Amino acid sequence: MLALCSKHPQLMVVNADLGYSVFEPFMQSNPDNYLNVGVAEADMVGIAAGLALCGKRPFCYSITPFIALRDLEQVRVDVCYHNLPVILVASGAGLCYGSLGPTHHGTEDMAVMRAMPNMHVFAPSDAYELGQLMPLVFELARPSYIRIGRSVEPAVHEEGSKPEITIGKATTVKSLGNDFAIISCGNMVWTGMQALNKLAEKGHKGTLISMHTVKPLDEKTVCALGKKMPIVTLEEHSIIGGLGSAVAECLVDNHIPQPKFTRIALADSFQHKIGSHEFLRAQNGLTPDLVAQKIEKAISK
Repeated sequence: MLALCSKHPQLMVVNADLGYSVFEPFMQSNPDNYLNVGVAEADMVGIAAGLALCGKRPFCYSITPFIALRDLEQVRVDVCYHNLPVILVASGAGLCYGSLGPTHHGTEDMAVMRAMPNMHVFAPSDAYELGQLMPLVFELARPSYIRIGRSVEPAVHEEGSKPEITIGKATTVKSLGNDFAIISCGNMVWTGMQALNKLAEKGHKGTLISMHTVKPLDEKTVCALGKKMPIVTLEEHSIIGGLGSAVAECLVDNHIPQPKFTRIALADSFQHKIGSHEFLRAQNGLTPDLVAQKIEKAISK
């Protein structure tokens, strides 16, 4: 954001009283480009829409449930209806804020944002994909939603083998064979990588895809995979309306004959246990070992 603002002085950061220890360098370098509206997410998005109508290029920042749900009417009517270049950055996706309970879990956001006309939805897998997407999303100049973790996710792409990132085009992270394909997004791509390696040790060689752009979906890649190998989608989101739903819709709408397809996601329920992010992933079958077991069971049918 610092780099973008140096080139585009119309960039604004509008924040709802979060991001401490994150935005201080930006605030110090660009005090006139930073606005904290307090704990008022609806105001944040409404103000951002007004700034966009005045020629500014606002980023809004908050944690996932607050920026995707508390201000949904303003996102729908103020931003999407007017097709304004407002970028919503949602941190703490999925169960990242596990110990704070369901009020702080972000598990329905992609479903909601996918349903918004004009909205683009992104879920980068690591800092590299996010860094590549940021200027592209800025240049897109459309309503955009970027879903990220909590800055502790491991790097998916290794130095020396970092692919070009393009909006609307999936990235092949690792290809070992055509026994199956894992299509994942966001903070589950690393888990998918570990599961892929575990299955390879058992002789099941597959391919891992990072679907960093959930809307518009890379239908060409999905259909190509669906024609030649079983597909497994992997996400830390409700099984309703997220990446798995988008891939299923793509396969059906493009009349892929009898695709072998399995979704691994969160159940359609609130979390009734409280604990760390890792604890809740284990409770929901989203650890590398459990994901590998589910994939092995699916491809053995």
